[in-house]
Amino acid sequence: MQQEMTSSTLSVAGVTPTMIGGEIPLIDVSNFLADKSGAAELAAAQLRYAFEKVGFYYLAGHGISQSLIDRTYDEAARFHAQPMEEKLAVKVDEHTIGYMPIQDKAPPNALAQNKKPSQNEAYFLRRERTRDDPDVVSNRRFHALNKWPGNLPGFRENVLEYMRTLEALCQKLVKLYALALDLPETFFDSSFAKPHMILRMSRYPQIDAGDDTVASLVPHTDSGFMTLLPPNKVQGLSILLPDGRWMDAPYVEGAYVVNGGDILHRWSNERFLSTPHRVRNVSGTLRYAIPFFCDPDHDTMIECLPGCASADRPAKYPPIKFGDYALWFAAQRYNHMAKVAAPADADVTPGDRATARWKS
Repeated sequence: MQQEMTSSTLSVAGVTPTMIGGEIPLIDVSNFLADKSGAAELAAAQLRYAFEKVGFYYLAGHGISQSLIDRTYDEAARFHAQPMEEKLAVKVDEHTIGYMPIQDKAPPNALAQNKKPSQNEAYFLRRERTRDDPDVVSNRRFHALNKWPGNLPGFRENVLEYMRTLEALCQKLVKLYALALDLPETFFDSSFAKPHMILRMSRYPQIDAGDDTVASLVPHTDSGFMTLLPPNKVQGLSILLPDGRWMDAPYVEGAYVVNGGDILHRWSNERFLSTPHRVRNVSGTLRYAIPFFCDPDHDTMIECLPGCASADRPAKYPPIKFGDYALWFAAQRYNHMAKVAAPADADVTPGDRATARWKS
């Protein structure tokens, strides 16, 4: 069912973005992608407001065809419809590639909230690589070969088309993030020339709406820079607003829901929010989700961005490579990674202001 949309406008440095549900900006990037004069500055101003006030926005005019989105959802359902033995044949590994069943015990982030394990199963894919790739040969963490199902003709081709298309979009969008942070448009280009990316194909069974200890996906922040969720008619995503209210994210036809993560929060010296969110599937039907995570490459040094520190707001975090942070973060979220330690000299604590509202 299509959402009931209440829209308002809010002046942002001379622009008036549409607000979904009165809370979340809708940013149309069609003119930016068409390279129209002034469009980048307009979209960047809206993006700045979104991340300084909410941490989420709806993305319209992105150019991703609905047929490709629908096909990718269909592939997620096709993967999860396989017998369990077929899914376990590509079971998740130390690179967080492959199939992860519903966890039998809560990982550290869920235990900290007195929650039971998240009620979802997921299949993870990363950048497609070849056996002679130096990172594959050296067994570099998170740079291994993907694990593809053996009995789903066309699955690999369809999914890789989607991932390539989203990667290309993200490489354009990071220019808006740079402008929104008062940086040169090309500032992030080198870090996203070959970005770290993950496609998570999730299946959420129905849960008991009356049991607060159970969530389809426990409240959390994301680890990285940019998460893109395509339009999903089966609702379930909720966003923690700055005033402490949980807001169910409405369905907006054709629009992605986009949020930032802890790395964007840290890189910007907490200028941009990493907003907690959760999933509760009480829809009465199965829910599938295909979030795409696009982050800087693993060698990118995450240190306070130019212009994000001042005498009154000194840099809060020491530098850390994105790959080191990603390794620590995975150990907090997944039991198969729980024994992984962060580098001894790395301060990987996420931004307190972004998470304290739901950890306390």
